[in-house]
Amino acid sequence: MQIIARDSQLWIYMTPEVRDLIEDGEVVLNFVYENKERSKAGISDYSFMVFPFAKAFEGFLKRFFWDAGLITKAEYFSDEIRIGRLLNPGYEDNSSIYKKICGGKEIPDKLWKAWKRGRNLVFHYFPHNFRRLGYNEALDVVNEIIKAMDAVVSHCSVKVKD
Repeated sequence: MQIIARDSQLWIYMTPEVRDLIEDGEVVLNFVYENKERSKAGISDYSFMVFPFAKAFEGFLKRFFWDAGLITKAEYFSDEIRIGRLLNPGYEDNSSIYKKICGGKEIPDKLWKAWKRGRNLVFHYFPHNFRRLGYNEALDVVNEIIKAMDAVVSHCSVKVKD
């Protein structure tokens, strides 16, 4: 199963490394789908299905932010850049780019919600608020990430930088 059509604008925009992560994620999704009924004990948390897509989303966002002129080349290649801080609508300081993203409020909201749901709420461990994803919820998170990336490519005109 392919989550993203290989001839789509989204696929074409992605870097080869991001495409590899998407393909890895598709392998994981297919494997789990084909084998989920075999597990007698069941899997308690399907968050692992989201990981390749969340990582691809991070790479996609960094590339988009750079191409859109929202971050510098040095920031793009930096190990210190924090996408959540850049994207967070609650930060009003100079580090937030939320209000600078195309699409009024719609596109930045999609990106922030997908980031928060697909990364922050999946991969952080909070003892007071432990979360597990069921199979269908994990698929829903993956689809939200893909839709957010597709919204950027569909609505924002960016020039790819070399």
